[in-house]
Amino acid sequence: MTANLLDFDLEGLAAFCEQLGEKRFRAVQLFRWIHQKGASRFDEMTDLAKSLREKLPSVCHITDLPVLSRQDSVDGTIKWLFDVGDGNAVETVFIPEDDRGTLCISSQAGCAVGCRFCSTGHQGFSRNLTTGEILAQLWHAEHFLRKHLKSTDRVITNVVMMGMGEPLQNYSALVPALRVMLDDHGYGLSRRRVTVSTSGVVPMIDRLAQDVPVALAVSLHAPNDALRDSLVPLNRKYPIAELLDACLRYLPAAPRDFITFEYCMLEGVNDQPEHAQQLLSLVKTHGGRGVPCKINLIPFNPFPDSGLKCSERAVVLRFGQILNEGGVVTTVRKTRGDDIDAACGQLAGDVLDRTDAVRRLADRRLTAAEQPIRFVHKAKDKQV
Repeated sequence: MTANLLDFDLEGLAAFCEQLGEKRFRAVQLFRWIHQKGASRFDEMTDLAKSLREKLPSVCHITDLPVLSRQDSVDGTIKWLFDVGDGNAVETVFIPEDDRGTLCISSQAGCAVGCRFCSTGHQGFSRNLTTGEILAQLWHAEHFLRKHLKSTDRVITNVVMMGMGEPLQNYSALVPALRVMLDDHGYGLSRRRVTVSTSGVVPMIDRLAQDVPVALAVSLHAPNDALRDSLVPLNRKYPIAELLDACLRYLPAAPRDFITFEYCMLEGVNDQPEHAQQLLSLVKTHGGRGVPCKINLIPFNPFPDSGLKCSERAVVLRFGQILNEGGVVTTVRKTRGDDIDAACGQLAGDVLDRTDAVRRLADRRLTAAEQPIRFVHKAKDKQV
């Protein structure tokens, strides 16, 4: 079986070339052709020795993901559905803005975390994507967009690992992909412009700080453990205090001097002024000094069977006002691509579920519906 060169970061490609008896500079040439120029055929790589160009097709290939569909939003957002085999498909979204072009990439076929408000989680989990499958989303989108927009300049300026899946639960494939994104011979993105989003896999946050510390976004969504347990099941393993401790450990290596906290606004669930006050207290006082952060309030994008509703805009704005007035920079994320189901929390694709997610989430939804909304005041050590 031949190797897919999209599976390699530069060091991996250099080792592959060494096995072929080639020098490192050949790996650099190959790497540039693949990622900077979008080449998929070796006969296009005119500065490679003819003997190498003739050798490569028998030992390796550059394979894109088959595109099952592409949808274009009225706001310029583009969503691709990529076939990753065995009945699985993943979604990737390009979001154009005046000063940037952001690509939202998937890391898994499905997701095992099972957050209540996430369409992907309701589909369950099939498998991790390979490094090549993660990078193929960027490779395809970048070089499609250059042709589509008739541009020779880089179109994608930012990458967010916020598509389908929990990136830090696919760590071994994620790290080489990030290195390709950052490599000057690859896509040349700065660490500030590559963001990994996590629901809170604490040990992997610590490893990421050591291996490739890019910008970090944490899906928080609740200001106390009781509520977060019901929204983000991973919280039962890594509760909020442990998660915030990991954020503080990450900051010295991070490319920015703050952590981004994502907070999905759910009507009557986590959007009350009491929740905002709890959240403010949490991030301002944790560890005795607080966690330097920015908070993104995300309007919930409804999907069938979620059992949840989006908070009214006035409620979202009031929530943000409380946080801003308390000294925490807070923004309301603008919904993009919702007419093609490309907005935050809507990515679903098709997944051959191996986790019985539909039944489990239905049971959790029924249990949650029976629970009253609780506001936990730690200072008073009581519930009201």
